[in-house]
Amino acid sequence: MRSSLAPGIRLLRAFPRDSWYRGLTLVLTFLFYASFHLSRKPISIVKSELHTNCSAQGGARPNGTNSTTWCDWAPFDQDNYKELFGALDNAFLVAYAIGMFISGIFGERLPLRYYLSGGMVLSGLFTALFGLAFFWNIHVLWYFILVQILNGLVQTTGWPSVVTCVGNWFGKGKRGLIMGIWNSHTSVGNILGSLIAGVWVSSDWGLSFIVPGIIIAVMGVVCFLFLVEYPEDVDCSLPQHHTESEEKDPEVTFSDDGSCTRENAIDSSEGCREPGEEPEAISFLGALRIPGVVEFSLCLLFAKLVSYTFLYWLPLYIVNVAHFSAKEAGDMSTLFDVGGILGGILAGLISDYSGGRGTTCAAMLILAAPMLFLYNYVGQNGIATSVAMLIVCGALVNGPYALITTAVSADLGTHECLKGNAKALSTVTAIIDGTGSIGAALGPLLAGLISPTGWNNVFYMLITADILACLLLSRVVYKEMKGWCGCYARKRGSSVALTQAKVGDEK
Repeated sequence: MRSSLAPGIRLLRAFPRDSWYRGLTLVLTFLFYASFHLSRKPISIVKSELHTNCSAQGGARPNGTNSTTWCDWAPFDQDNYKELFGALDNAFLVAYAIGMFISGIFGERLPLRYYLSGGMVLSGLFTALFGLAFFWNIHVLWYFILVQILNGLVQTTGWPSVVTCVGNWFGKGKRGLIMGIWNSHTSVGNILGSLIAGVWVSSDWGLSFIVPGIIIAVMGVVCFLFLVEYPEDVDCSLPQHHTESEEKDPEVTFSDDGSCTRENAIDSSEGCREPGEEPEAISFLGALRIPGVVEFSLCLLFAKLVSYTFLYWLPLYIVNVAHFSAKEAGDMSTLFDVGGILGGILAGLISDYSGGRGTTCAAMLILAAPMLFLYNYVGQNGIATSVAMLIVCGALVNGPYALITTAVSADLGTHECLKGNAKALSTVTAIIDGTGSIGAALGPLLAGLISPTGWNNVFYMLITADILACLLLSRVVYKEMKGWCGCYARKRGSSVALTQAKVGDEK
């Protein structure tokens, strides 16, 4: 007698084939970008080992060496070690910001799977090279700076590629919520990177870089073997990027080649393509002319400035103001990331329901400004207050940042004016995140310059940046609200017409 089909197999068959491929894409891209952040985290963990108070350590020091720096790793054993660490951070962040603008252009013109997997393998190589300095006994600053620059450049392959891939598979309907949950890969990667680097930081700090480097390289091989770029590659149905009822942008017209024209600002120099011909990748200027790209890019510059200032300076602020130990401050600062995960999910959910990405971002930025002010003045009045305000500030600061870099980038890269040309998604994502990365480099730098004058001034700088980010979205918010009013008027008119028709039939 043959048994019935196994319950697990029945469960697998209950989901359509398209859902399995979409789920696989979501999981793979989550793991890929988590590995990028996993490989970036070791530098912040190892800094304390490169320069530490050697007099507090046991063991005899070599004759003729300084009692407080003999165990430090040259060249970070000097009094200017903070400036040298800052140079390492800025070497990576500036290279990342510059490379991001170029990365999207290459991403549109190269096979996405090859581009992403190659970037991950190279990221693993340069991450491991930093750690090999421990075993090769390298003590020259230019080596560490060069490795950071090269790593920053190749890591720009990650974000445009994964956002493009997810955007290709998921339509606009639930994109905000899905990408809000998916965007937690950043925090997951940071947490895993801290734990892995912490295993060897006090014994063989080189392994704190080599092991994460191996992990991201292995994930690059997985990417090459399993990533599916487009649904049509495996005969899956295409996602719906726009609905029939979606409000058209009255300021946008369409040229014959499918490029966007805002108030006839774009010519048709790129030429028409024949039906069935592979669409050409959009140019850098063409991507800038997509309505909303410039506004959201500049908004992200200031939003990311605030977020990365908290990322690099929050533990030190807690130590100085709340007088926690370094470990306690580090643990407390993770609550800001927890709030960021919640904020990203909340922003995606609200924007999906309302249809207003810009309005959602602006509302959260408006609320963030007074919360930053309150956290600075009353946030350290008790552990409960500090925990609550860190989570709330993290949600309001990182919510817009997460929404812009994920759902908004995917929306703009599949804008209605592109007429189905998917060759813009990587370039648009790179422009938006590249502009934001400029703010990521500026924020910690400005905080370092301003903090000697007092922490209050640092928070005033953050609040100012937050307000500027909100103001830059005013035009987008106005258009969204105007669209809502128009939609409401049409529905009301249809209702009145239907009522009048019924009255006429009764007569």
